[in-house]
Amino acid sequence: MLKTYTYPRFPYRQSDEQRTGTLKRHPVVIIGAGPIGLTAALECAARGIPAVVLDDNDTVSVGSRAVCYAKRPLEIWDRLGVGERMVEKGVRWQVGKVFFQNDLVYTFDLLPEAGHKMPAMINLQQYYLEEYLVEACGRAPGVDLRWKHKLISLQQHADHATLTLETPDGVFQVEADWVIACDGANSDTRRMVGAEFTGQFFHDRFLIADVVMKAAFPTERWFWFDPPFHPGQSVLLHKQCDDVWRIDFQLGWDADPNEEKKPEKVIPRIQAMLGKDVEFELEWVSVYQFACRRVDNFRHGRVLFAGDAAHQVSPFGARGANTGVQDIDNLFWKLKLVMDGHAAPSLIDTYHAERAYAADDNLLNSTRSTDFITPKSATSRVLRDAVLELSHDEAFARQLVNSGRLSTPTPYVESSLNTPDTDEFQGAMVPGTNAADAPVANAAGQRGWLLNHLDHGFTLLSFGPAPSAEVAFGGVSARVLSIGRDLADVDGLLAQRYDGQPGTVYLLRPDQHVAARWRQFDTARIQQALARCLGH
Repeated sequence: MLKTYTYPRFPYRQSDEQRTGTLKRHPVVIIGAGPIGLTAALECAARGIPAVVLDDNDTVSVGSRAVCYAKRPLEIWDRLGVGERMVEKGVRWQVGKVFFQNDLVYTFDLLPEAGHKMPAMINLQQYYLEEYLVEACGRAPGVDLRWKHKLISLQQHADHATLTLETPDGVFQVEADWVIACDGANSDTRRMVGAEFTGQFFHDRFLIADVVMKAAFPTERWFWFDPPFHPGQSVLLHKQCDDVWRIDFQLGWDADPNEEKKPEKVIPRIQAMLGKDVEFELEWVSVYQFACRRVDNFRHGRVLFAGDAAHQVSPFGARGANTGVQDIDNLFWKLKLVMDGHAAPSLIDTYHAERAYAADDNLLNSTRSTDFITPKSATSRVLRDAVLELSHDEAFARQLVNSGRLSTPTPYVESSLNTPDTDEFQGAMVPGTNAADAPVANAAGQRGWLLNHLDHGFTLLSFGPAPSAEVAFGGVSARVLSIGRDLADVDGLLAQRYDGQPGTVYLLRPDQHVAARWRQFDTARIQQALARCLGH
């Protein structure tokens, strides 16, 4: 098969503590150097937390895998210094089309409004994304990437965990104040701490084919139900960079995965779809099944779970890696405050409260998508097909079509860290929502974006002058960012998106989520909201 990518090999190095036989305690040890573990390492570096990352492999993921990355994770990666490179390499898209047999029945636009730095979605093979993250970790202070280090056991204590590791040089131990388990859906860490991982397993199998070809398809997401070239099943098409196209074929329950991966089985399926005259080469083929499951608690003592180690969803809607990145975004500002003694240890428990809430929302959407795509009975299929036929002409039916609700952030509307509104507001920026981006200009007139002006701490976004430059509580301060003094709302979109009437103030958390908002600057109320964010 043609290879458009050369897989790097990262060097194994024996650590000082293994070489000298010294038992060393680290503030944070991250298990797994996939997209989530590497993002966690960059988050540690951004917040000044030394981190060791352990992985039993020495290269990036094979195949395109998690290919679709949504706007919010791209904003998080942009805050960590890698988002722009991903967008530059990836394929931007925001329009999706749904077909039933030969007919186009539904079109959607994920980002119908202008004025955002990051696109609605990019398609980027996971190996590129991991390569960029590894390179960024290599430049980041305090990140220690350790390849060919396999976790073989873990014991927890009151204030730390002891990890037993196996390397090419033998077995040794390290200690960690906190362990971040990012070791995937088959997490060994989860098994070691006895965490439950329950949910629904789906029997349908799907074939992924990465195909290299010059094609005239537009840069859109195309999804077919019961197409003539693959009757009775579904097919998904995405464009990736390097002229690689991702095609997913539904195979059904009884497909033999070993047989279906053979080129003599794959190539006729693709020819039936594209036509026998279209030239293409296979780059990577895989067959997968999936489940919708969640860990019983994102925290087990000194071990914190993130990504697929914490929750597993179907691939429809690109909710896996995108959700995992938001886990990390939620976790580390809390962990830093607790480690520095500025917040109660119970703040860590809000990680489970907020991210389990988001995971359950994703699991619900993922399960609904799967049930629509893979009907479990003849009656369900008849109802599904009737919806598809109606959606061609009836707007109400289009809302029922579900080829995978694409990943969007779940607002933490029920979070204990939110301060409820006492003033009237319009729009979507309710407490618990991630902050919307908008074009701005600094005092020198240089245009930029709001989210790039938010640092890694608390921010008070003030629409107009403020009586002070910051507000502090318990050793933690919120910096004032004044619209009018520090930044200009160049297109008026900032005021529109935040209902930013003169005097309005928003308290934004370090993960760029709205914690509270008021119609006037009130230091006492801001301090109360800060205290609430710190778990007091």
